[in-house]
Amino acid sequence: MSAHNDLGRAAEQAARQHLERNGLRLIQQNWSCRRGELDLVMLDGDTVVFIEVRARRHSAWGGALESIDARKRSKLINAAQMFLQQHPNWTRHPCRFDVVAISTGNSAQLDWIKNAFDT
Repeated sequence: MSAHNDLGRAAEQAARQHLERNGLRLIQQNWSCRRGELDLVMLDGDTVVFIEVRARRHSAWGGALESIDARKRSKLINAAQMFLQQHPNWTRHPCRFDVVAISTGNSAQLDWIKNAFDT
């Protein structure tokens, strides 16, 4: 496994632990389909939250949040739609997209952006 994959897995684990400490409950982790992958699918109260975890060692190419462009948002939305089709018990719940941006450079930082973008 590459250092890039190790960074991603560690970031997902850190994000999951942070979110669980803040009351969210895990539904699925690393759920994938032909349309894309969802890092974390969690429940916040009765809201289904699709969470994209972004990690960056440094900000030379932009921060973790800036790395989610329109194409990436579209893939996340499509994957979420597929998730809901395959898990119809969640379709009656409100949904949102959150981003957990983790910087692992000199000063490690975790930013949780709720409702990061609209569908």
